[in-house]
Amino acid sequence: SAAAPLPEEDCMKLNPSFLGIALSSLLAIDLWASKRLGVCAGEGSAWGSARPLMKVIEISGHGIPWVLGTFYGLCQSDSSAAREVLLPVLLALLLDLVLVAVVKGLIKRPRPTHNKMDMFVTISVDKYSFPSGHATRAALVCRFVLRHLVLAVPLRVLVVLWALIVSVSRVMLGRHNMTDVLFGLLLGYALYSVVEYCWLSPLSAPALFALW
Repeated sequence: SAAAPLPEEDCMKLNPSFLGIALSSLLAIDLWASKRLGVCAGEGSAWGSARPLMKVIEISGHGIPWVLGTFYGLCQSDSSAAREVLLPVLLALLLDLVLVAVVKGLIKRPRPTHNKMDMFVTISVDKYSFPSGHATRAALVCRFVLRHLVLAVPLRVLVVLWALIVSVSRVMLGRHNMTDVLFGLLLGYALYSVVEYCWLSPLSAPALFALW
């Protein structure tokens, strides 16, 4: 008698699509490369002696110092021009924290296996890896600074280098895979564009500016 046909899902497993093979291959490359680049993931790693420096860089891109620092600057500012920049920055940073937490909670990609959970001030969703909030924040802050602050060329270069170093340090510390960081950079870049489009000013949001 003729053999019974295989269930459709089994047929898909036996004959995977080209797209499925490509995505699986890219994921494998991402995991392999991220582990190889995690040279500061532990004290015994190849660059383990640089781990304290990488953790300082990690704090420089953390959300809490940026939110508190921006809020303090907003409260202390007596210039309407400064407030018009700082208030959108503060709301953008808060939006960044919420958006990254929501995406992490939806995707639920675990941290790399070689990561040590010794991060500075974490919440429940920080056990997940995708996307990198530090990379998102670095891209967001970098675009804000370059767009709204008048800086000499060397300082502008330093701002860009800071954003890149913060992003690369996430992989070096073993906190994230490469795709987490790349998507984080793209998300931060796009988030700035949204905030710029919905820019808050004394004309568009007078009640918020009246608080200061």
